[in-house]
Amino acid sequence: MRPYLDKAIPEAWKAASAYSDAVAKATAEHGLTTAEAEFIKVRASQLNACAFCLDLHARESRAAGITQQQLDVLPAWRESSLFSEREKAVLAIAEAATRMPLGEDGEADLAAARGVLGDEVFAAAEWVALTINMFNRLSILSEHPVRPRDTDGNLIR
Repeated sequence: MRPYLDKAIPEAWKAASAYSDAVAKATAEHGLTTAEAEFIKVRASQLNACAFCLDLHARESRAAGITQQQLDVLPAWRESSLFSEREKAVLAIAEAATRMPLGEDGEADLAAARGVLGDEVFAAAEWVALTINMFNRLSILSEHPVRPRDTDGNLIR
């Protein structure tokens, strides 16, 4: 079992948390909604197979107004009519920023997303994608556990 990076070097964790808070504040000020940010976080966490972040952000997504049905079909968002044009744009950014290096499809997705969102929201979405990818890697490398919850979302002890 590897050490939890957040516990092994708490000052780095504190800096990462402050960075995340600054990104959240700045991206909201530039027009990215909480729900849009959560879509990015969940989709990137799915692609990275980060169980800890999926557990956290699925709950935060529902609190931000994302429906359970949208979360259920999120891996197939391109084939669904459940997502708005803006939501599809931020999901395309989440995928492009997570699946590196960018190929032609990723470049095309980013260009289309920028056309839908405009420069400010587009950049805000990229910042959220960059940030969740860092936290996915931190949780995966730390082997952060997912603790069991009941149907109401309360921790089972």
